[in-house]
Amino acid sequence: MTFGNHRLKALFLKELRQIRGDRRLMISLVIPPVLQIVLFGFALNSTVSHLRMGVVDESRTAESRQLIDALTNNQTFEVKGYYLRPADMTAQIDKRALDMGVIIPANYAKLRHSNRNAEVQFLVDAVNANTAQIAQGYAEGALQWLNGQTGSIPKTVPMVSTNVTLLYNPGLDNTWFIVTGIFGLLLVLNGSIVSSATMIKEKVVGTVEQLLMTPADSLEIILAKMAPLFLLLMGTTMLVFCVARIIFHVPLRGSFPLLMAAAALCVLAGIGIGTMLATFATSATQAQLMSLFVNPPLSILSGATTPVEAMPKILQPLTDLDPIKHFAIIARSIMIKGTGFDVLYPHFGALALMALILIVVSGVRFRKQLG
Repeated sequence: MTFGNHRLKALFLKELRQIRGDRRLMISLVIPPVLQIVLFGFALNSTVSHLRMGVVDESRTAESRQLIDALTNNQTFEVKGYYLRPADMTAQIDKRALDMGVIIPANYAKLRHSNRNAEVQFLVDAVNANTAQIAQGYAEGALQWLNGQTGSIPKTVPMVSTNVTLLYNPGLDNTWFIVTGIFGLLLVLNGSIVSSATMIKEKVVGTVEQLLMTPADSLEIILAKMAPLFLLLMGTTMLVFCVARIIFHVPLRGSFPLLMAAAALCVLAGIGIGTMLATFATSATQAQLMSLFVNPPLSILSGATTPVEAMPKILQPLTDLDPIKHFAIIARSIMIKGTGFDVLYPHFGALALMALILIVVSGVRFRKQLG
């Protein structure tokens, strides 16, 4: 049978017209690939720029200002604040308000003019080991450029040296950053997939009509469906946590109950996303196609594997709508930094609000469908 056969040709044209007439299929073949390639191209960027830098300038001289200019004469570092004490700057690094800090000693200018080595201390947030290494290399390169400038300082002056302190992750173990990011990714995506599949199965099998015949009202039916999924996914949370601790040796420097509370909110957000997708779909295939519009952008914009700071600024505000991002910040802060609720409450609030909105909206839509 050849392609020129009239029957085969007629069937081929019929299928082609049928596919072309299926708007949902055509949209799924065009929009998700374009959206994913654009997001991957912009968001998964290994270039580090616009790192937030704090400065403690104890010298307050023309030489110290020249050093700061050397560090900020490109887009790698941006001075976000000057501090009187190193402790104040370190507190801002702990709160994720700064990525690194520079401490210029009081005798910096005097040492440089007296042919003695001037040591500058750098404090780098090493939770993301890759970013910390790049920041350290940029800082050392800036100082090498500075040492090549003569200015008002004699050419015989020794090089300005760096004393780099890697905070929270002195061993620069990059798996700590990756594992704590994937943690939230697994919770949300698994919650979305499992809850969506469960709800769609009820529609296909027809057990929804049977449930309506029981004395239970629609709200009780919805809660009864979500509760087992929640318990199952919290079991997954414990499994992932044990793997992170035992296999990858990610530390737990903060509160375990606080981490589990954040995981519970993350799981609820994932269940809400899946349930909402199920209310718009009439079959498992439709639910899978719709998930292509949701799950890849959630993964890419979460900052789970690459820092949000490396993304274009136009995309960074969108990451605030991603529950995975907020959980990744909470998990990294609690496990690696030992940060408490007093610092993380904005991210807890964002997670709680997202989970509440998703659960309520999906519950209302599912309740209407039950009615």
